[in-house]
Amino acid sequence: MFRFVYPWVLLALLIPLASIFFRKGEGLPWLRFPLTSRLAPLFRRGDGLWMKIPPVLLQVAILCLILGLARPQWGRSETEVTSEGIDIMLTVDASGSMAAMDFKLDGQAVDRLTVVKKVVSDFIGRQKGDRIGMVIFGSQAYTQCPLTLDYDVLTQLLDQLEIGVAGDATAIGDGLALAVKRLKDQPGKSKVIILLTDGRSNSGAIAPEKAAEIAKTLGVKVYTIGIGTKGPVPFPQPGIFGKRLVYVNLDLDEETLQKIAVATGGKYFFATDTEKLEEIYREIGRLEKTKVKVKHYEVFEEWYLYFAFAGAALLLLELWLSATWLRRLA
Repeated sequence: MFRFVYPWVLLALLIPLASIFFRKGEGLPWLRFPLTSRLAPLFRRGDGLWMKIPPVLLQVAILCLILGLARPQWGRSETEVTSEGIDIMLTVDASGSMAAMDFKLDGQAVDRLTVVKKVVSDFIGRQKGDRIGMVIFGSQAYTQCPLTLDYDVLTQLLDQLEIGVAGDATAIGDGLALAVKRLKDQPGKSKVIILLTDGRSNSGAIAPEKAAEIAKTLGVKVYTIGIGTKGPVPFPQPGIFGKRLVYVNLDLDEETLQKIAVATGGKYFFATDTEKLEEIYREIGRLEKTKVKVKHYEVFEEWYLYFAFAGAALLLLELWLSATWLRRLA
């Protein structure tokens, strides 16, 4: 990249340009001589062109000196952007209770897992530079996707989730513990778990409180999300003529979810509809911002000496030629 430190000095270029303009049409100096035939041998055709060299040299010398005063530089400008991404484990309940039809999507009643998949997919699409993985739990827990920056693959694996794929019970402690395990050996400074469930832990080998203690010890922050409407909710049941909806009471253990969040420095949220769940994931995205550092470097080489030396050399050459070979008659 080429630049001038003092570009306003370039306005001085108008001086030699103006000089050339006003000198236009001005011929060589002359004098009257009665016997021009005697002077003819002293001149050759083209001598007039040689006499124009000193003025040209002078103009170019001034041009170089002005460019040198503007302090030309050549170099490069670089910007280094480094980001410290967050490691996020999405921990999703896929137990049988997620089949409850108390949520709506585009005006249609749908099961809870369908809404969760849509909202979580949107959350993934908003992230930049964060590694995200996913743990699914029901009666047991398993890793659906390890930490990755490939959001397309993660979204595809999310879309493949089905209710009951990990069993119909709810092992919150096992799901949380597995998510912590996936994060504990990672080099990232910020480690976050977003745990979503609609029930109470009634299965698994590890109690939710114990899993929360492990997360706290390892510096993992846990955001917990409870979903579901209060009171009886429509739930599909198989019947003689296909599935039918019956109203049942589903138990959400908000107290345990609150304790997990408080113990690990996170926050508990509760969503009763799709809009609220979307708002919760947006808020978590705002709370867990990726840290970005920007450093700007400039490396430039000074070129003003080249122009200064060139201008001085041309000026000396013009003075020497004007005083010797191309000397004009006064």
